[in-house]
Amino acid sequence: MSLPAGYPSRRVDTLVLHSRLATAIVLYLAVLGLWGLWLAARGAGPSPSYRGGLVIVEVAIGVQGLLGILTWASTPPEWIHALYGVALILAIPLAATIVRTGSPRRTSLTLGLTSFFAMGLALRGIGTA
Repeated sequence: MSLPAGYPSRRVDTLVLHSRLATAIVLYLAVLGLWGLWLAARGAGPSPSYRGGLVIVEVAIGVQGLLGILTWASTPPEWIHALYGVALILAIPLAATIVRTGSPRRTSLTLGLTSFFAMGLALRGIGTA
């Protein structure tokens, strides 16, 4: 079956996916940051749903990295772009490890602020692309 003339190709460009996923990750991290601060304001620790949200964003960041590696051959990025990507994938697990034994409120606050920090890293990565 062939596509009609003028119809967009179904081939998905990895660079476009890389770009769109970056935007989705920034927005998702903003939501996680607000959620973490809301939990901390209530004096609550991270809920299982919140922790699941952090896992989801980490998987998305990993996929983002794989798409970046796939696009590297056609459009090599600046070295700083890759550095932001590496820092982004390490930020949340590192923060979660550091506050693992802290109070529930402190854990929520730290993870919320780390989500905003990771959002900043993602925005800087987008800016250097």
